[in-house]
Order: sequence, then C-alpha cells, then structure tokens
Amino acid sequence: MSRPPHATSGRYAPPAARRELTVTSADGSRLHTEIHGPEGAPAVVLAHGWTCSTAFWAPVVRELATDHKVVVYDQRGHGRSPAAGPGGYSTEALADDLEAVLGTALEPGERTVLAGHSMGGMTAMAAARRPGLRERAAAVLLCSTGAADLAAESRVIPLRSPGARRFAHRAVLGSRAPLGPVTPPGKRVLKYATMGPHATPEQVEACARIVHSCPVGVRAQWGKVLASLELTGEVARLDVPTAILQGTADRLTPVVLARRLASVLPNCLGLTELPGLGHMTPIEAPDVVTGKIRELVRDHLTAAAPEPAVLAPQQKKKARRAGEAKEKTA
Repeated sequence: MSRPPHATSGRYAPPAARRELTVTSADGSRLHTEIHGPEGAPAVVLAHGWTCSTAFWAPVVRELATDHKVVVYDQRGHGRSPAAGPGGYSTEALADDLEAVLGTALEPGERTVLAGHSMGGMTAMAAARRPGLRERAAAVLLCSTGAADLAAESRVIPLRSPGARRFAHRAVLGSRAPLGPVTPPGKRVLKYATMGPHATPEQVEACARIVHSCPVGVRAQWGKVLASLELTGEVARLDVPTAILQGTADRLTPVVLARRLASVLPNCLGLTELPGLGHMTPIEAPDVVTGKIRELVRDHLTAAAPEPAVLAPQQKKKARRAGEAKEKTA
C-alpha cells in the first residue's frame, strides 16, 4: 500500500476543512476547493505552485484558520482537481480558474488577501486585468515567483551561459520522466533543486510527498507553460497593493526575478529577501509567510472595511432608548 501524498501528522499535515466544494472554471474544468476557519472572518485565498496541492499550505492554513476564513484550491490537474478541460494548460486558464474560485468561494461583495506561491503567484499576475481579481483582491502576496525568463535565470542546472541554462531547464521542465516513490536519493535531489540548505528533514519529506504525487503528464504540461512564461506586461497592470517574499537561496526562481517584479509592479509594498531560504517558502518559513499575510489583512482588508450599513439589534435598542430619553427631557 502506497503512502498518502502528504504528511499525516504534525505541523505539515493538512487540517480538515470546514467545507469542501467543487468550483467549475470557464472551460468546465473542476477545481477541488476547501474553506477553513470561521464564517465571517477576514478572507484569505491561497494559490499553490507547480506540482503542489492544497496540502502545501498546511502550516499556513493551520495558523491563519484560527481567526481567518481561508480558501485553498488545487490548480487544475493537481491534487484532487482532475486533468484540464478544453482550456488546457495556459496562463489564461490559471486566470480563469482563479476568477472562478473567487466568485464561488467568497460571498457576494466579500474581498480577500490573495497569496500565491510560485505558479500560484503567476496565477495572480495572469489575472491582473480580470474583473474578478480587481474587485475581490484587497492586497496580494507573491512568494518565490517570477514573471518571465524562468528557464534562463534558474540555477538548478548551474551552467554559465543563459542560453545553455534556458535549453537545459526547458528540457527538465517539460520532462515526462517519472519521479517514482519518495526515497532518500529523491529527497536529496528535491532539496537541492527547491529548498534551502537549512530545510529540516520533516520539511523535505512533506515537500517530497506532495511533489512526487503530481501526475507526470500534468507536471510536463505545466512545465512547458513555465518554460515559455512571459507575464511582464500583466505585472505592470497589477495595481493592487502587492508584497513580495523571496528566499536568497532559491535556485528555481532566483532572487533576480523577484527584484524585477518589484521594479515593475505599480503598487509594490516592498520585497523581503529571506537569507538562506529556498523556493518552498510556505513550508520552509511558514511563520514569516503567515505574518506577512496577517499584515496585509490588517493594513488593506480589515482597515479598509466599510462601516456596516445596518445597525445590529443591540445597537438599534440603544439608539431607540436614547431617542426615548431625549423625548422625555424635551
């Protein structure tokens, strides 16, 4: 019997959702979606990256769901979301899927802080001009991501020439070679490619289980999209307040890509570089990621919340009594 595709105990085990639902995207693709945390709390939507799933956000969800409504979903073909519909694999499909999740999992008029890791961050960029994002997102957090030139800038294969790196990384990104079961050699390769030198064995194990469970075909199809990614123009239109988190030891999306994002974003709240951290920031530094999300909620969601148009019953009673007292003394 094979092991489950995620940790089953401890901080990196996915918590049980308050509610599960299936969101239907524009082309009919079905997206597994979960809602955690109390109803009516400030909303946070989390979008995972390439070869990952909702389980990737487990330590962040555990912390935020104590006092936030947290929405997570499996990108098409990942986790419990089936293979793509006619829309296939593209940045437009990512934007379609995000709009569908925002429109279905949030209440009418409800706004959110959107956090995206790696391909999840690219999803937010791809949706920059979409009404669903512009109306729903009060702020955005981009973790370990980039908008273009991923194959040329990646340092997983440390060739000196950008052209050679581009050729080599495109071959790796589009490869259909199976990763096989999670083994010690496999974990060493995964840690080298995607994590910092100080990642713990528990963190490496959690990431390996998730990544190795991604279907080969899905991994290859999305890898081809990433290999030719060009979203710089969309980034320039992402005028929502946006913060960036980036590990300095990230080989997959190096810090140079985050610095380019910071220079193009029209409403950048700053780039935080995390010394010695790799690509898997929500697992390598969940407290930092959670803290930044809480900061964005405080500054751009709850602080900007409008006053309620209708008085609560107790407030109505107090107002009525005050009016009656005023009439008696008149």
